[in-house]
This record gives sequence, structure tokens and C-alpha cells, in this order.
Amino acid sequence: MTTLRVKPGQRFTLQDWHTNSHLISANAECRRSASHQVRQEARALRNETNNQTKWDEHDNQTRLAERISSVNRWKETLDKCLADIDVEIDALAKVKEAAERALQAKNLHLDVSIECLTLRESRRAIDVVRDYVEEELHTEVKMIDKAKRVLQQRVNEAFKQLCLLKEARQQLSRDHQHKVEALEIDRMCLSLNVNSPNISFKVNPTRVPDGSTALHQWEQNSQCNKDRAEAEMKASAGLREATATAIAQIDNELEAQRVATEFALRKRIKDLERAYDELKWQEQNTLEEIAEMEEDIRRLEEDLRGKIQDLKVAHTRLETRMCRPSVELCRDQAQYGLTHEVYQLEETIRELRQKLAESQTALDALYRQLHRIQTDIGYKSSSLMLDNKCLDSRRKLVVPAKKFLPAVDTLNPTMNHPPFPPRSGQLELA
Repeated sequence: MTTLRVKPGQRFTLQDWHTNSHLISANAECRRSASHQVRQEARALRNETNNQTKWDEHDNQTRLAERISSVNRWKETLDKCLADIDVEIDALAKVKEAAERALQAKNLHLDVSIECLTLRESRRAIDVVRDYVEEELHTEVKMIDKAKRVLQQRVNEAFKQLCLLKEARQQLSRDHQHKVEALEIDRMCLSLNVNSPNISFKVNPTRVPDGSTALHQWEQNSQCNKDRAEAEMKASAGLREATATAIAQIDNELEAQRVATEFALRKRIKDLERAYDELKWQEQNTLEEIAEMEEDIRRLEEDLRGKIQDLKVAHTRLETRMCRPSVELCRDQAQYGLTHEVYQLEETIRELRQKLAESQTALDALYRQLHRIQTDIGYKSSSLMLDNKCLDSRRKLVVPAKKFLPAVDTLNPTMNHPPFPPRSGQLELA
């Protein structure tokens, strides 16, 4: 008998079938509800993240702009400080050059003073005196040496201060350059947006780079650079003022000493001229006295020769009268007179010879004195020539070298010396 074949497998009940359909519908509802919740949360998250991103970007744009403004303010401050320090460096360099020129100029003063001292060493005999001119010249040399030391010290201080100013300027310049670079970087960052072509992911962009500093350290560094530059500029201004004051004071002191030295030199020249005139007057009077003395000696010698002849006559008379014969050989008045005449002539001759010797001694003394006077005149003339050369040499201190023409002929110095006229009334007294 044929049987109906049945598909093998599990058979579910109708209740199971309805239950399965209900479960599918319930699960679909649940999944759609969960999906709706996720969608709502996603929309809220998108809105929230978009707002957060926009505000973060806006805040960072503002922060970058503020940072750019802050850096730019410091850059402008450093710009002004750099300009000020450049002006101060230039001013200090000019003062240093002025001090160096003043120091170099003192060599001429020293050379002239030493030249004057060397010239005056050529004085001779009694004229080699330590007079007020020599004292003033030695004082001038000491003042010049002191001035050179002071100026050299000022030059050294100015050089050191210039080094400090340049070092401070280098720090300012480096800080200024760093700020310029930082401004360029921050401005480029400020200009970036999502459409910029050069944006990309970077490896660990949130790392803290080596050498990073805190904000207060950054500001403190710039402030320190600025404060140091201002301090060096203040010190430089004080040094400039002190150097300028020192140059002016030294010039005034040396000018006063130059005037004092030349006054002493002129006064000494006047003294020498008076002494020279006095010696010339004494020479003239001595020559006149010598001439008169020689004439008197000549007359004494003539009188002496005359008295000797008279004595010969008296002796001959006496000797001849000795030949009278016998009683005629008497001592009469003529004999007494001749004898007295002989005695008188012998005494006269003795006195004349004594006076002639005294006159000759006086004449020798006059000649010795004349030689001494003429020798001293030579000394005074030489001293006058030397002091006039000193005075002429000192013209280089006030006259430019190209305009300086020596007034003393070095080949024949006495030709340029004016004759010394005798003092009024002296020749009349002679």
C-alpha cells in the first residue's frame, strides 16, 4: 500500500509561528528605537563638536592675534632701544676719537716743553740757573704727563664701554631677530585654514620641544635685555660727559700753564735784556775808563821819564861840583838845594813809580773786569737767543704747523736779535 511521504525535520506549532513573528516585529521596533537614539545623539554630538571646534578655533585665533600684538609691541620697543643704542655707540665713538686726538695733541705740547728745557740746557756759566721759567717748564711737563695718563684712562674706559654697548646691542639684535621670526611664524599660523594647501598630520605635534620657556621667562628675558641696554647707555652717557669734561678741563689747565710759562719766559727775557743792557753800559764805561787809565799811565810814564832826566841833571850837577878846588868845595846854598832836589826827585820818582804800579794794577783789573763783562755779555746774549728760540718754538702750540715760520735764523741766530740800545742817561753819566 502506498504511503504519503513527509519532509523530515522539526515541526513547529502555529503558536510558535505567531510567537516568532511577534518577536521579529518587537526586535525591529527595538532596533529602530536604538538607531533613532543613536542618530539623535550623533546629531547632538555633531552640533556640540562643531560649536566647540569653531569656538576653539576662534579663541586660538584671538590668542594668536594677541600674541602677535604682544610680540610686536616688544619688537617695537626693541626697535627703539636699538636705535637709541646705535646713537649712543656713535656718540661714544666720537667722544673716544676726540679723546684720542686730544691725547695725540699732547705729544706736541710735551715735545715743545722738552725742546725748551733742552735748549735752555745750553746756557753757560752763571746763566745756568733754576729760574721760574725752568720751574714752569717742569710743571708743564708734569701736567702734560698727568693729562696724558688721564686721557689714556678715558680712552680705555670708552673702549671698554663701547664693547659693553656692542655686546648689549648684539643681545638686543638677537632678541629682535627672534621676535621677527616668531612674528612671521605666528602670522603664518594665523593665516592657516582648512583650505590651506600646506596642512597635514604631524608626528606628535603636542610634544613640548626642548628649550621651551614659560611666558614670564620670555618676557623677563626681553625686559632684562632692554634694562641692560638702558643701563649701558646711561653709563655711556655719564662716561661721555666725564670724558668731555676731562678734555675741556685739561685743555684749560694746559692753556693756563702755557700762558704762565710764556709769561715767565717773557719776564725772564726782559730780565736778561736789562742785564744785557747793563753789561753793555758797564762795558762802554769800562772801555772809557781803560782809555783814560792808559792815557794817565802814559802821562805818568812821561812824567817819570822827565823826573828821571831831572834827577840825572841834579846828580850831574852835584857830581860836577865835587870837582871844585880847595876851599871852593864848600857846602853852600846851591849844594843844599841840589841835595834837597835830589832827595825830592828821588821821592817823586818813587811815588810816581808806586802810582804807576798801582795804575797798572788798576788797568789790569779793568781789563780783567772787561773780559768778565764781555764774557757775561756773551752768556747773556746766548741765553737771550735760547730763550727767544724757546718762545718762538712755543708758537707751535697756538699757530698751525703750516703757518709756523721760525723767527730765529738757525745758521746765524744773532742776526735776528735786535740791538740793545743803552739805557737813557747812562752815556751822559759816563
